[in-house]
Amino acid sequence: MATDTPPTPAPKAANFLRVIIERDLEAGTHAGRRFGGSPGDAAHHAAGAPDPAQIRTRFPPEPNGYLHVGHAKSICLNFGLARDYGGVCHLRFDDTNPEKEEQEYVDAIIEAVHWLGFDWQAGGTSHLYYASDYFDFMYRAAEALVGAGLAYVDEQSADEMRERRGGFNTPGTDSPFRSRTPAENLVRLREMRGGAMPDGAAVLRARIDMASPNINLRDPALYRIKHATHHNTGDAWCIYPMYTYAHPIEDALECITHSLCTLEFEDQRPFYDWLLENLADLGLLARPLPKQYEFGRLNLSYVITSKRKLRALVLEGIVSGWDDPRMPTLFGMRRRGYTPASIRAMADGTGASKTNIWIDYAVLDQCLRADLEGQAPRACAVLDPVRLELANWAEVFGSDAHIEPCQAPAHPQRPELGTRHFGLAREVWIERDDFAEVPPKGFFRLVPPQVQPDGRTVPGNKVRLKYGLVVECTGCEKDAAGRVTKVLARVVPDTRSGTPGADAVKVKGTITWVGVHDALPATVVLYDRLFTEPHPDAGGRDFREVLNPRSKQVVAAYVEPALAAAGREQHFQFERLGYFVTDRVEHAPGRAVFNRITTLRDSWSN
Repeated sequence: MATDTPPTPAPKAANFLRVIIERDLEAGTHAGRRFGGSPGDAAHHAAGAPDPAQIRTRFPPEPNGYLHVGHAKSICLNFGLARDYGGVCHLRFDDTNPEKEEQEYVDAIIEAVHWLGFDWQAGGTSHLYYASDYFDFMYRAAEALVGAGLAYVDEQSADEMRERRGGFNTPGTDSPFRSRTPAENLVRLREMRGGAMPDGAAVLRARIDMASPNINLRDPALYRIKHATHHNTGDAWCIYPMYTYAHPIEDALECITHSLCTLEFEDQRPFYDWLLENLADLGLLARPLPKQYEFGRLNLSYVITSKRKLRALVLEGIVSGWDDPRMPTLFGMRRRGYTPASIRAMADGTGASKTNIWIDYAVLDQCLRADLEGQAPRACAVLDPVRLELANWAEVFGSDAHIEPCQAPAHPQRPELGTRHFGLAREVWIERDDFAEVPPKGFFRLVPPQVQPDGRTVPGNKVRLKYGLVVECTGCEKDAAGRVTKVLARVVPDTRSGTPGADAVKVKGTITWVGVHDALPATVVLYDRLFTEPHPDAGGRDFREVLNPRSKQVVAAYVEPALAAAGREQHFQFERLGYFVTDRVEHAPGRAVFNRITTLRDSWSN
């Protein structure tokens, strides 16, 4: 099974975020920082000790859905940089929108980040935080901004505010409520807080510059009214902070040094700085203040990551749920069989840049193969079985009931994993495509005797049953529809693998097999990419138009008997077939269910 704990990291290639962090450490930018042992305001941290963490980062998901492969980039960056530079990474839930957030998602995110191999414990303290725990401070900060003339209550309608906001080439115009006095605004803010106004009746806005070329600085909203029950605070609040207001405050309360965001937040950075500088000037937040830095998103071909579109896949029954192995959610990828190490390798291998990047899905599969090649035990399986009968079995071994013992290493490079034992008998299961009545050029597997144009009969092909004997094909049996029901062959005596005569008969083909007498029936699900196009929703295309009809195929297979002891989420390389994992939901004693993660090589290459 794959290891879930991140190994000691190798030296990392330089990227712009590492350059920034190393520059700040060398300059002592955050050296004077104090930390009160938990998030808090300026007074709280002033009373604390010097911060033992060289840097502090955070992974701040909103608990309104399941994490997907795109989030893996941010998780690995934030936790990885903190680890590499003697810092601490916080897991923080940005739960400021009560209408979309649920405890189910909180629990799922915690499980997913842990599974990916990261932890938020440091110095005996758990750095797991919730934005909603800071609601009291955020409101106190709002009143301070109002008192300083830096915020006001606007009672325009949403349409009126939108109209007055202006455009990229035209300045906005002031709200008619912008000239209210701090005292008047404070009264109205407290009425909002007290529940005296209905949803949408008013918002609290920052007073910055309605003519700013950066539209995000044209008096952005700080608070809105929502009479909604919150998963963490219940009905204690009927006003909730906007994300752009809450996020910088959360960073400052937690003493975050480097706030790493994706590129769409770049235009918000001036407001981030404006807010924190003003709250620090008002004595509410401690300096040095956090700084925001933006990096490009990681996009994976052949998937979609829009929460709305992923939800449609689930609700429309296109997939079986959020953990369907074809989904790009971390739960789906885990069930498919991708290992934490393979996902980390993919994320780390792309570094960090100032542009959004696309990588081919094949890169993920390559990372998976690299992780499992050295550790996944081997096994034999037959996914499209047809019987192979060895007609001269009794003649060679004295009885049709004879079982010839065979063995193979559990892993060819890891003798400590031991040996697999199984038996070869008169009938075995082989892959249907290992036999061809009319073979294509270069086919070296089982072929019956062939009559040549000159009338000569060429004997059937000889192949080795891997770990067993050499056999020679003599023909086949078919049903009324012409479908092959049994392949016939004869044993070539004295050719058992590992015996002195094994190499006496030279063959060009070796095929895998499972004995009919001891084969373990198994359900094998052959998963593939959910979409046939690398950019399923490009140009506004309906992603449903490019669904892959062969993204899930369920087959009744046979696997070698030792796999009866396999537990859930165990990885194997099925020889010649690819990497597989026991399904973490469906697999159980007496019910073997394996998922194909990927083939042994990229089957999508041109």
